[in-house]
Amino acid sequence: MNIFSKKLTLKSVLTTGVALMTIATQVNADDTAITVYSTAQAGSISPQQFQRQGANVPGYAMVKQDRKIEIKKGQFELKFDDVTSQIDPTTVSFSTPNHPGAAYVLDQNYQFDIVSTQKLLEKYTGQQVVVEQTSGGANKTIRGKLLGTNGGIIVQEADGSVITLSKYDSVAFPSLPGGLLTKPTLLWLLNGKKAGDELARVTYQTKGMTWWADYNLTLHEEGGQCTMDLSSWVSLLNQAGSSFKDTKLKLIAGNVHRAEPNYGRQNGMVLAKTMSVPVAEAGFQEKSLFEYHLYTLPRRVDLPNNSTKQIELFPAANNIECSKDLVFNGSQITNHHYYSPIADRNYMRVAKPKVKAFVSFDNSKKKGLGMPLPAGRIRVSQLDAADNSLEFIGEDIIDHTPRNETVTIELGNSFDVVGERKQTNIIVGKHEITETFEIKIRNQKETNTKVKVIEPLYRWSNWKIQKASDKYVKQNSSTIEFDVDLKPEQEKVITYTVHYWWK
Repeated sequence: MNIFSKKLTLKSVLTTGVALMTIATQVNADDTAITVYSTAQAGSISPQQFQRQGANVPGYAMVKQDRKIEIKKGQFELKFDDVTSQIDPTTVSFSTPNHPGAAYVLDQNYQFDIVSTQKLLEKYTGQQVVVEQTSGGANKTIRGKLLGTNGGIIVQEADGSVITLSKYDSVAFPSLPGGLLTKPTLLWLLNGKKAGDELARVTYQTKGMTWWADYNLTLHEEGGQCTMDLSSWVSLLNQAGSSFKDTKLKLIAGNVHRAEPNYGRQNGMVLAKTMSVPVAEAGFQEKSLFEYHLYTLPRRVDLPNNSTKQIELFPAANNIECSKDLVFNGSQITNHHYYSPIADRNYMRVAKPKVKAFVSFDNSKKKGLGMPLPAGRIRVSQLDAADNSLEFIGEDIIDHTPRNETVTIELGNSFDVVGERKQTNIIVGKHEITETFEIKIRNQKETNTKVKVIEPLYRWSNWKIQKASDKYVKQNSSTIEFDVDLKPEQEKVITYTVHYWWK
C-alpha cells in the first residue's frame, strides 16, 4: 500500500498539468465579449510564425466578462479565475452594472504562480515522495525524501541510502502545495453593501491576441474592360493563455495610440468617419467608433487558445469596376525631397528598368464596393479559360482604406512591354541645369496597349519643360506623365528638355 491514501502523481501532471501550459484554461464566465486590436504592420503576419508559444504577438484585446457572484455584507474575499495568463492586471475594472456600488474593490492581488512539474518538485524538496520507475520491464517503487531536482531527482530512502534517477515514470505527492494555482487568478478584497447574488462585470486588457485581414481578388479582362470579384477574410490569433467559448467578437481598425514604453506605433492612417454599413448575417457589421472603425460579428464564436480562426469579413463583391495600368518610371524614383540641387551631370544618365503592371479600383458603391477596408494583404488571380482554373498573378499590401478612396495594387512586371531611358544632352551652369532625355517604349504584344510614362523631375524644385515631343500632364509639383498608345510591335520615342534653376 502506498504511503499516501490520496496522492497527486507527477504522471498526472505530465498528462494534464503540462496541458494546462499549452491548452490553458477555459473561460467559464456567464457572458463574454472580446474586442481585438492589431498593432502589426499590414501584411507582415505569417500564421506559421505563431505556431510556437512565446512569440511576441503584435496586438491585444479588451475582454469583458459578466458573471453572477455572491456578495457578502461588509468586507469579504472573492477569487476570479476566469482571466487569461497574458492579462494586464493594471487594467482590471470591476463593477455591478445592475446595482452600481453594490460592491467595490478595496484591493486586488494577481496570482500567477501556475502549477508545473518543476514547481511541484521544488515545493516538495525535503519531503516524502513515492517514485515509480520501470527498469528492464519490471516496475520498481522507491519511497523516500526528495533531496534535489537538478538533472533528474535525488531520493534518500528509509535506510539512509541515496539514489539518483534521471528517468522515472511518475512521482506521487500527498497534495497540491499551497500557493500553486492551476490557472491565473484575481483575488479581490471587496466591500459589499448587502448580501445577495449580483451580476459582476469585469473588464481588462490582455496581450496575446491579434487579427489581420486578407483579400482575394479575381481579375476579369474582356473586351478592354476590367472587372473584379473581391472576397475578404479576417484571421484571428489567440495566444492569450485561455480559450473563450461562445463569445461576442469585435475588431478595431485604425491607429489607436497607447502610452507604453518601447511600444511601436501602429501602422496605417486613421480612417475617416462613415455611417454604419449593415452586411449579410455571416459577415461583420461595420460602423465608426471615435476616429476608428469597429467591426462586430453578429454571431458568437469559439476562440480556442493557441489557434488561428478565419472569419469572413464581408460577403464577396462581384463585378467591381477596375482599371489595369502599365507604368514605366525610367528613373525608378517614387519619393524624393529637394534637400539641395543635384548637379552631377551623370546622375540617372541611362536606365532600362521594367514596365510595371498595376490594377486599381475606386472603393465606392458606384463602382460596386464602398466598404471601409482594413489594412492587409491582397492576392490577385485570373481565370485561365483553357481549363477554367484560377492562376495567381500577384499580390500587394493595402493600407487602411476608407470608402470613396482609390486602391492601387502592384502585381509585377510586364513581359512583352519594355522601356529604356537615356540622357541625350546636359548643360550645367553655375546656378542652372538644362537636361534632355529620350524614352523608348516597345510593345511586343499581339494587341494594342497603353503605357503611362512617369518622369520625376528630381534635380531641383524650380523647373520648366522647355520642349517635349508629346503632350504631358503635370501630376504634382515634381512629376509629369506621358500617356502612350502602342500598336502591336510598335516602338514609341518620347523626348523632352527640362530647365532647372536655383540661387
